[in-house]
Amino acid sequence: MAKMEVKTSLLDDMIGVGDMVLLEPLNEDSFINNLKKRFDHNEVYTYIGSVVISINPYRSLPIYTPEKVEEYRNRNFYELSPHIFALSDEAYRSLRDQDKDQCILITGESGAGKTEASKLVMSYVAAVCGKGAEVNQVKEQLLQSNPVLEAFGNAKTVRNDNSSRFGKYMDIEFDFKGDPLGGVISNYLLEKSRVVKQPRGERNFHIFYQILSGASEDFLCKLKLERDFSRYNYLGLDSAKVNGVDDAANFRTVRNAMQIVGFMDHETQSVFEVVAAVLKLGNIEFKPESRVNGLDESKIKDKNELKEICELTGIDQSVLERAFSFRTVEAKQEKVSTTLNVAQAYYARDALAKNLYSRLFSWLVTRINESIKAQTKVRKKVMGVLDIYGFEIFEDNSFEQFIINYCNEKLQQIFIELTLKEEQEEYIREGIEWTHIEYFNNAIICDLIENNQTGILAMLDEECLRPGTVTDDTFLEKLNQVCATHQHFESRMSKCSRFLNDTTLPHSCFRIQHYAGKVMYQVEGFVDKNNDLLYRDLSQAMWKASHSLIKALFPEGNPAKINLKRPPTAGSQFKASVATLMKNLQTKNPNYIRCIKPNDKKAAHIFNDALVCHQIRYLGLLENVRVRRAGYAFRQAYEPCLERYKMLCKQTWPHWRGPARAGVEVLFNELEIPEEEFSFGRSKIFIRNPRTLFKLEDLRKQRLEDLATLIEKIYRGWKCRTRFLLMKKSQIVIASWYRRYAQQKKYQKIKSSAIVVQSYIRGWKARKLLRELKHQKRCNEAATIIAAYWHGTQARRELKRLKEEARRKHAVAVIWAYWLGLKVRREYRKFFRANAGRKIYEFTLQRLMQKYFLEMKNKMPSLSPIDKNWPVRPYLFLDSTHKELKRIFHLWRCKKYRDQFTDQQKLIYEEKLEASELFKDKKALYPASVGQPFQGAYLEISKNPKYKKLKDAVDEKIIIAEVVNKINRANGKATSRIFLLTKNNVLLADQKSGNIKSEVPLGDVTKVSMSSQNDGFFAVHLKEGSGAASKGDFLLSSDHLIEMATKLYRTTLSQTKQKLNIEISDEFLVQFRQDKVCVKFIQGSQKNGNIPTCKRKNNRLLEVAVP
Repeated sequence: MAKMEVKTSLLDDMIGVGDMVLLEPLNEDSFINNLKKRFDHNEVYTYIGSVVISINPYRSLPIYTPEKVEEYRNRNFYELSPHIFALSDEAYRSLRDQDKDQCILITGESGAGKTEASKLVMSYVAAVCGKGAEVNQVKEQLLQSNPVLEAFGNAKTVRNDNSSRFGKYMDIEFDFKGDPLGGVISNYLLEKSRVVKQPRGERNFHIFYQILSGASEDFLCKLKLERDFSRYNYLGLDSAKVNGVDDAANFRTVRNAMQIVGFMDHETQSVFEVVAAVLKLGNIEFKPESRVNGLDESKIKDKNELKEICELTGIDQSVLERAFSFRTVEAKQEKVSTTLNVAQAYYARDALAKNLYSRLFSWLVTRINESIKAQTKVRKKVMGVLDIYGFEIFEDNSFEQFIINYCNEKLQQIFIELTLKEEQEEYIREGIEWTHIEYFNNAIICDLIENNQTGILAMLDEECLRPGTVTDDTFLEKLNQVCATHQHFESRMSKCSRFLNDTTLPHSCFRIQHYAGKVMYQVEGFVDKNNDLLYRDLSQAMWKASHSLIKALFPEGNPAKINLKRPPTAGSQFKASVATLMKNLQTKNPNYIRCIKPNDKKAAHIFNDALVCHQIRYLGLLENVRVRRAGYAFRQAYEPCLERYKMLCKQTWPHWRGPARAGVEVLFNELEIPEEEFSFGRSKIFIRNPRTLFKLEDLRKQRLEDLATLIEKIYRGWKCRTRFLLMKKSQIVIASWYRRYAQQKKYQKIKSSAIVVQSYIRGWKARKLLRELKHQKRCNEAATIIAAYWHGTQARRELKRLKEEARRKHAVAVIWAYWLGLKVRREYRKFFRANAGRKIYEFTLQRLMQKYFLEMKNKMPSLSPIDKNWPVRPYLFLDSTHKELKRIFHLWRCKKYRDQFTDQQKLIYEEKLEASELFKDKKALYPASVGQPFQGAYLEISKNPKYKKLKDAVDEKIIIAEVVNKINRANGKATSRIFLLTKNNVLLADQKSGNIKSEVPLGDVTKVSMSSQNDGFFAVHLKEGSGAASKGDFLLSSDHLIEMATKLYRTTLSQTKQKLNIEISDEFLVQFRQDKVCVKFIQGSQKNGNIPTCKRKNNRLLEVAVP
């Protein structure tokens, strides 16, 4: 809002009535109509004095922006239109400037917007208080505690998608400057029964759905959970998904908030493990079994869920299984163990789940308090924010509603007392006479519930503690005996005859007339819920867990600290908590926010009159207005009052020079307002009836219209005079400028005429001079042309004479040259006749050779050594020359080709050349080997760990390494061997083990024999008498025969300087020990395709069949 548009009072541009204290007439219908009118215009806040009524709009409104925060900062409470920021600022400034501890009480039924209101209060305080890194950290921790508590303590109900199922009171602590130091959170009555059962259309606590939706697959696996909601009995499926709620995103928000608040990673993990254990407890089911003694006992149907729970919590599976099946009762020195039937087992399971989750929630609150508590010991100022459930009236009301409504009775009691006290203190402070105010005191209802002797809670505790059979019916009988005569208690079973025929009141119910209306309570479940019993066996089983958090949640399970004293009941615990809360609130200055839900559909723009009327009644808002109006309906400080209404009196308008109170007295006397309608306090004016205020407002409005008319009249006169003077001044300026313009135009016209006359005269004179110059130029040109023609004629005559003279001289020279030539030819004829033939032959021969070499230059073949092309010989006498040139050219291009080789390539070609000399046209296998490169090392001996032993045994460079087949001397069968050739030796090794079988020095190899056919057999002949020749020669088969024989030949030649004999024959002799065997190669078809086979025919013959 711009500064010109900022309101200076809630009475400006008021929609309806901004403060209900000023409402006329005051009744229920006008109250509701005023709220509805403001709600329809997006005015969701209305005052009752200093109390703020907040209506949930169920949509986002642009009234919570940073600009709005600044607008309400350090402003008077009634200075601007009603807003929750105004109350927050008033409370904060009172705490900061006046050292008054504050509390903000937020009440209303579920879905009315209490949680959002508490967030808005905290966010406003965080925005207006001090800055700095440490202060910002404290503010962030305080704000981020909300998402954590909402996830674990809020749930979706039929009335609210984010309903708080616990009461929360937060004390925010400030230093003397008003900067936050920390905080303390107290929680009240978590609705733990929701863990195991939810009404139709409602959900369990948010955290269960957030984990399953937002956790990663790996995280779910660690928690032993699945993403499917239907897998868990504790989760209602009809409302598992909520429109507009992103559980996955909320889960990430919760984890981030836990990190900001100060949770360690292992603590966060432990919390989620406990949540997962609670979720899986609901999947444990029991089946009945009968024992020999006739007693019924229960057994777990499927122990897989129990096993996973025990793995999560670190509990011995047998211990937890027994705790679900047996119950141990201790009395003095005796222990009695009894079996649990199926119903009792299910009760024990649900009781454990409820207690586990409830204690986890209490631990979370304690852990958050440790993080956000103030670290300094200085004196602190405190602002408390109470967000607690409102009055609840359902179709079926049970123990939870009874406790909640009791809390609201206490809050209403303190509200009335503090409101009256505040009114009385203000009257005394201002010196106004205090008049007694009649109002309904609900202390009688609080006494009916909390009286230590005859109160309902005392009766419930007494019934729970007494021996014998205790049921809900016996509790109702006791109530009928003790409370029958109480005017706010109703029951069909009481002795009061007026309720005996009341058919609207069932026999199993009782009814209490609360300040907000009558509520009927179903007595069923009161005793069990008040007992809140957890079997000691389950507590001890939880204490035995290796999970540190679970063990800490059940300290009573420690056998060393067994306490046979019965734990306090839920009712007595809550009564003590409420008493502590009331005592705390009475020490602080109260500020109230009453939240109202406009409809049950959670929809915007819908205002249900009946629903709002019901809430107005049980919140006691009309009664609150009557209390405020019992004395004076309106009060305002003198300064703003005089500033607002000073235009109504001539003496105070436009400025009052004296004290503000004196100005207000003069103003009211001038307006002739009756003295009984107002009173003067020390700093404020008090107005009794709202009609007086509205009269002042009407007069002010009329006076403002008159002033506006006067201002408009004066402004219009000033505007007209100003316009006239401006027009007069403008006319003078325009006239002067026009006269100047007219004279300039006249001067320009005269100047233009003079220039035209001058131009005509100058043109005539120029043309005359031009004619004279042209005549003179023509005369000069004529004389020049005549002279030129004459000089040309003279030059041509001279040229003709010179040419005639030159022709005569040339003719003489030609004749003389011909004469000399004739004399030379006569002398040459004598010499030519003797040598002409030989000279002509030599010349012709020279020309033919020149022509031959030029043609050869253009027809030269390519530089490839394998190119066989050569130009055709043109003449027979050049035959020898032609062949020699071909030989020389081939040698030259071969040299050029060889010069391109590296040393390695040269070695390869030398080996190929050696192989060609040894096997070309001798061995049928040779042509196939020409195109195959010689690799040598076909086995990677150094890289294969299998041959490590072989590598260690051979310390020389390996020239060739290949697997060959060694032919058995006895039967001709083949055995795989590794063939190694080094610089000095030939080695054969076992292929599998790598052990060396034979080692032959190159000097002992005398000959290599092979066939001429297309096979890979060869024999290595050894020197007789050598050590390697004791077993005879080697008959081997290889796929690289040509390469192996060539490398063996070259290596032997290099080391021994002797050529190795290579014998190529289809029959050769091989020495086997002492016998010589003939190896014969024959042609034959083979069963194995193209693979040659070897077969021993007799002692002297070995046949090799080659395909």
